[in-house]
Amino acid sequence: MTTTTEQATDPDILCHGLVRIFSTEGVEVQALQGLDLRVERGDVVAIVGASGSGKSTLLNILSGLDRPTGGSTVVAGTDIGTMSRAERVRYQRHTVGFVWQQTSRNLLPYLTAAENIAVPLVLAGAKARAERVDELVALLGIEHCRDRRPDQMSGGEQQRTAIAVALANSPRVLLADEPTGELDDATSADVLEALRSASESLGVTVLIVTHDPTVSEHVRRTVQIRDGRTSTEVLRPTERDDSGAEVHVAEEFAVLDRTGRLQLPEDFVTALDLRDRVRLALETDHVGVWPDGVRPGNNGATTTADTGTQTDPPGTAEPDRPVEQAASSRPSRRELRDRKEGEDG
Repeated sequence: MTTTTEQATDPDILCHGLVRIFSTEGVEVQALQGLDLRVERGDVVAIVGASGSGKSTLLNILSGLDRPTGGSTVVAGTDIGTMSRAERVRYQRHTVGFVWQQTSRNLLPYLTAAENIAVPLVLAGAKARAERVDELVALLGIEHCRDRRPDQMSGGEQQRTAIAVALANSPRVLLADEPTGELDDATSADVLEALRSASESLGVTVLIVTHDPTVSEHVRRTVQIRDGRTSTEVLRPTERDDSGAEVHVAEEFAVLDRTGRLQLPEDFVTALDLRDRVRLALETDHVGVWPDGVRPGNNGATTTADTGTQTDPPGTAEPDRPVEQAASSRPSRRELRDRKEGEDG
């Protein structure tokens, strides 16, 4: 039986050690290699990564379209790996909503927007269908399209109608696979804003798989997948500047799995020319990482193995400099990259 027990504080998406292996003509391809992911209830999260990193495989498992080879996946209290066929149908009808990249897959071409939104309500035997349709067309800003067929709408209007269809049966989780892949920048912003507004208004958890670089402006958290595992996350908490205006501050984190493994951001590795292996040092409040040919010394100073020259690491406070000033002098990722390019040149 599917596990549906949950506590009020449980996340809406929880993956532990998720593995998916595909076998074709005796060749095995490991699309997911022990992926861990946690998405809290009501959050808006974007999954990004290169082609073949495992993003679409993850989305197919979360939507119930595919089964994992190993690990565990719980969505809104439902254990994906133990669902029967009947439970899978109920799960896809009531627990999750799905928006495809191709607008033609989201809507029936011979029905109007209002009729498309009503279809899942009819299939579920829901009452007050007209009221629900009215609520969703107003929420998604498509009142002017309610009596139009898909071929009479723009691409953005079609995708906002598709979001309304996915939300019709009040799912706990909304999954979107490249929802802006066929749209221009301005229309993409409208669709992403519609997803964010739907989350805020209805309390639905939204997970977006995308290559769209503008997605960061519309989500609170971005998770990057590399080689079938979550590698880094960017969180955007809201703070107030000196004038009192709200600003989003991006903070990047590496994901540490249960065995202690993490992946350094690719531009970090490139900027410092990290390869093969790196030197580690455990400090009182952090872990230092250096290229293999650099040895950490006292108080974080480093010695180059070839020359024996000792230098202070970026951001080290000198005795007559306040820590705040030293921290502000730490080179940015762009400066590190430019420094590396200058050395190579």
